[in-house]
Amino acid sequence: MASSDSSPEDPQFSLSSFKNLEREIHTETKKTNPKMILVLDHDFIANAGGKVFFTIAGKYYNLILLQMLSNSKARSQPRPPRSYVLGGVDHTEPIKKKSFVRKIVFASGLVALFIFMLKQSPTFTRPSPFSRKETGVTHVLVTGGAGYIGSHATLRLLKDSYRVTIVDNLSRGNIGAVRVLQDLFPEPGRLQFIYADLGDAKSVNKIFSENAFDAVMHFAAVAYVGESTLDPLKYYHNITSNTLVVLEAMAAHNVNTLIYSSTCATYGEPEKMPITEETPQHPINPYGKAKKMSEDIIQDFHKNSDMAVMILRYFNVIGSDPGGRLGEAPKPELREHGRISGACFDAARGITKGLMVRGTDYKTPDGTCVRDYIDVTDLVDAHVKALENAKPGHVGIYNVGTGKGRSVKEFVEACKKATGATIKVAYLPRRPGDYAEVYSNPSKIHAELNWTAQFTDLEKSLRVAWKWQKSHHNGYAPTRASF
Repeated sequence: MASSDSSPEDPQFSLSSFKNLEREIHTETKKTNPKMILVLDHDFIANAGGKVFFTIAGKYYNLILLQMLSNSKARSQPRPPRSYVLGGVDHTEPIKKKSFVRKIVFASGLVALFIFMLKQSPTFTRPSPFSRKETGVTHVLVTGGAGYIGSHATLRLLKDSYRVTIVDNLSRGNIGAVRVLQDLFPEPGRLQFIYADLGDAKSVNKIFSENAFDAVMHFAAVAYVGESTLDPLKYYHNITSNTLVVLEAMAAHNVNTLIYSSTCATYGEPEKMPITEETPQHPINPYGKAKKMSEDIIQDFHKNSDMAVMILRYFNVIGSDPGGRLGEAPKPELREHGRISGACFDAARGITKGLMVRGTDYKTPDGTCVRDYIDVTDLVDAHVKALENAKPGHVGIYNVGTGKGRSVKEFVEACKKATGATIKVAYLPRRPGDYAEVYSNPSKIHAELNWTAQFTDLEKSLRVAWKWQKSHHNGYAPTRASF
């Protein structure tokens, strides 16, 4: 819910670092050639193709100055030296060194004028609506909110009138998803984006000190099984260490509700199916191990805390927003580690020559892995229900799945029907760290949170996701025409 006393001039967003953001903005805007980003509030980066807001701060002015100087240089490059002959000797016209100095002085003057005018505004010192508690408004911090699942969760929270702060370092997330959300919910006090790395404890604590959070939905994490076997330390740092940083900040700033995004990978390869919450956890890859470590840390901390904790162990996520506003757009360099749905779509679009299925000798009916595929819309509904039912001093642990196992071969056939494409399939040896069969028993979450998966038609979920892919050929990047 938006604050009733907010005005469009309220500075709303904060950044702890600009280095990677500048790179992201450059990537998003290299075709638009923005002239200057000295614009307040909703249109602060309007020329960068979207609505991303930041608090006025020292680095903000430095960024403006940097952008002004950069564009000034692009507009008026110094002319090459001109030569002329005098008495048989070549002479070069002196370069006017004062020109660049004048540009710096001019840019600095504009920035100083802007700061002076801004400080005269009565809204300059007005507290941000995100920094204060408001009756009837629940403020949720969504870590990883620019990512696939986090952005869908943010959309649902905003639709349900929550106030949301996204914290993301954009290493896996996409600023385009944030732009879509800002366009859908432009009212002051609804949504803010903070660029930060959760591994930076100082920045995380600053974020908590400047914002009045009521709850945290912790999605931010690297999440590819194959990649975790190649670079395990990255996974332990990114998942386990960063979760510890978030938990410490919550404790220090009295934020007492945590919804933790965990995974069925913590179970490893159980002897019995389906998997219940009491199934022993024996993860077999660094991704699952890092998530289990995080769960253990959270539960150990909770023993001496009144924090309300919900841990959701979910299965293989598919689908997209049925309204066509959000989808999955992984970084191109991560395609080989991505979800099977993304691999199917890449093959259907001709980005890859075909689909590679790893492992056909598992002890399953058709020899390929069996998984429980959960639609992202159902998944975020489970998160909202977990938030609504979180109780102080209680830890709730739930499997989030459909309760149905589908083989990879079944999935590929459903993808072919959903896309209408002829997909070539190559069968390869097993991938390290994979397990044969995993599907859930979701009876506990149904009984305690009244949650049941609604989008269980595999082909239909893939068709919805395919529709978004077709209309977003370049992901969230601008495109002249869809294919």
